Amino acid sequence: MTSRGAYTVNKMASTTPPPQRRVEKPQKKPTAEAVRGAIQLGIGYTVGNLSSKPDRDVLMQDFYMVESVFLPSEGSNMTPAHHYPDFRFKTYAPLAFRYFRELFGIKPDDYLYSICNEPLIELTNPGASSSWFYLTSDDEFIIKTVTPKEAEFLQKLLPGYYMNLNQNPRTLLPKFYGLYCVQCAGINIRLVVMNNVLPRAMKMHYKYDLKGSTYKRRASRKERTKGSPTFKDLDFQEMMSEGLFFDPETHSALMKTLQRDCRVLESFKIMDYSLLLGVHVVERGLRERGGRGDSKRQKVLYSTALESIQGDGKAAKPVPDDDTLGGIPAKHKEEKLLIFLGIIDILQSYRFIKKVEHSWKALVHDGDTISVHRPSFYADRFLKFMGGTVFKKTHPLRGSSRRKRTSLHAQRSASQELLSTPTEPQKERKTQSLASLDSPDMSCGGQPDVVPSSADLGEVCSALTLSSSCSSASRSDASSESRGERRTSSATLVLGAATPPSRDPSSAPSSDSELDVYL
Repeated sequence: MTSRGAYTVNKMASTTPPPQRRVEKPQKKPTAEAVRGAIQLGIGYTVGNLSSKPDRDVLMQDFYMVESVFLPSEGSNMTPAHHYPDFRFKTYAPLAFRYFRELFGIKPDDYLYSICNEPLIELTNPGASSSWFYLTSDDEFIIKTVTPKEAEFLQKLLPGYYMNLNQNPRTLLPKFYGLYCVQCAGINIRLVVMNNVLPRAMKMHYKYDLKGSTYKRRASRKERTKGSPTFKDLDFQEMMSEGLFFDPETHSALMKTLQRDCRVLESFKIMDYSLLLGVHVVERGLRERGGRGDSKRQKVLYSTALESIQGDGKAAKPVPDDDTLGGIPAKHKEEKLLIFLGIIDILQSYRFIKKVEHSWKALVHDGDTISVHRPSFYADRFLKFMGGTVFKKTHPLRGSSRRKRTSLHAQRSASQELLSTPTEPQKERKTQSLASLDSPDMSCGGQPDVVPSSADLGEVCSALTLSSSCSSASRSDASSESRGERRTSSATLVLGAATPPSRDPSSAPSSDSELDVYL
């Protein structure tokens, strides 16, 4: 009976239905609007919360600190409610980036107003990466999504980046203002806030992404069909083969800044970076704007192209409203230009995968023309291309001074030919003229640099006559010979009167010799 009861219990247990397993609905991928809203809401919360913390010196552990906060859609005691899906927001090295923002004169209120006041503007990506770009409405900041490797590399780079900015805040390298991560619907979106190199308020008639390499460095057909395409190295050599010309001082400051920045990147084992170059044609821009210039209030120090290459950075003040928006003046042929530039994409280190990529491409193509290369070679090739092909120095007085030297040399050689073989009578007369100049009884009419006192000053014609003539070919008699020798002077300035005073014939030899000595 015991076995029968046990059988009954087991039978009842087998007939009980198993508990139903809870099936979770797959989370939808966040929309572009939800991502933009989460970015603005997360940055607004973290920066606002950071402002309540006291200022202190940046320590080494601050570069590796990560703060995380969960923001549900219904809100909580610490976070506001919102109409976006639930998400988690991470902030990397908040104290270090707060120091970077203070170094560039960015106030917390201005930073929040620029990013959170109005919706972000989504930009197209002309490069080969799959990054998203967002621009703030006031043109100050760009938000770019980065890969996990790039985010990790930037966090490791922060101590050296901190040291470099302390030594030289004026640089063409990217200026990083924040590193964040949005976790929403099982997706991690890492993003970095940087300075905007090309202001949207100034129309860029040409844009270039330059690396100094030639392998596949031409804009694609799809890129060329855009309203504002971004060209590459081979396109620049075809479209602006003469290069961009700067005055000597600006050219020297620009090349020194590029050299310093490239050496910094080389020390960090960074390569495959680019120079983003925007060209604004001044006259075309004035016609498009109807003669009106653009101006805005600058919020960030050292953010314009002109500021980034000039000065020592010790006493910097915000630039007042300027129609050029901080562009560097340059010329191409006869066109006046404004140049905007900056080094971008510096989060590519020469890792193992990059070494394999270079080795594989070098088997098929010339290794020196490939973009991916070791950092030292990449920096040298980059600087050589920028200094030899893109940026050139003007020589405004070179042609005129050369022409002046040539004309003076021709005049001197011509005068030397005329005066190199003096005859014996000329030598005797020159000797006599030296004695006659010292004689007290020499008349004022024989001195070429003294105006005769007997002439009426009202009737004197103040005209400088440049007379040059060659010696007469006919020397038949003595009188004609003396007249020909007297004409041998070249380029003599004579201040004459309307009615020249009469001279004593006996003083003619003295006058001849005096002209020779004066010449």
